Amino acid sequence: MGVKKSPAGLGRSGKIDPMSSNPDPGARPAGSAPSDGEAVLEARSVFRLRQVEGRDLPIVRDVSFGLRRGEFATIMGPSGSGKSTLLHLLAGLDRPSAGEVWVDGEDLSGGDEEHRAAIRRRKIGFIFQFFHLLPDLTVEENITLPLRILGESPRRHRERVDSLCGLLGVEKLRARQPAALSGGEMQRVSIARALVTQPPLVLADEPTGNLSSKAGEEVIALLRDVCTELQATILLVTHNPRDAAAGDRVLFLHDGALLHHAELNGGPFDVADVFHRLQELGV
Repeated sequence: MGVKKSPAGLGRSGKIDPMSSNPDPGARPAGSAPSDGEAVLEARSVFRLRQVEGRDLPIVRDVSFGLRRGEFATIMGPSGSGKSTLLHLLAGLDRPSAGEVWVDGEDLSGGDEEHRAAIRRRKIGFIFQFFHLLPDLTVEENITLPLRILGESPRRHRERVDSLCGLLGVEKLRARQPAALSGGEMQRVSIARALVTQPPLVLADEPTGNLSSKAGEEVIALLRDVCTELQATILLVTHNPRDAAAGDRVLFLHDGALLHHAELNGGPFDVADVFHRLQELGV
């Protein structure tokens, strides 16, 4: 992938202090929530504390950022950086110790589990590393399962299902069961499932982590196509620099905190840009 423009956020010295919170002068306020009414996802000063030997240990520290409709953003971080915990908070699968998470204008961090589950069903699509397809259902039945959970008849949405199957290249697989699919094909099906209810937000958790390099590259290319064709808003969490480089924005998570000053804007990027930023951060 070619670089659309020079990565923003690199200091004048060419070096970045990974513990600094000061953005580069002249750069867009990195990590700030959209203010134009188009915010699909907003995290506002989110913390998650865990009790460790009687002490509160911060796993996620003061995370604030926003995504606009149609944006493809990636969060990059090594193992143990808090990626999974942050994703659970953004998905409403866990509640923050402090702060708020808003999805398409609704407070996901408030209310009980029933309230959060209702928002998830209507407003968030999930793409998992290990696919989580139901083995006894056909491809088409797996894709349309979220519609059934919402009480919708798949027949009423036949045109949408047909369009997704065509876009993701699984049209000829609709009658098969997951055991008859390759890893790449299963992930294509899981992407279709995530999109079938037209959710405002799609969360992708290491979507290429269980695929070959070639299949992984194809899946990332499909996610970019989906973002363009359907104006989907996608947040992809990964430790893979090649996957991270596909984003319009690349955010870096270190010790549970977003390094706002290090954010890359204006992607997709060449993978070398991400490697260079990681080298500058020393993480």
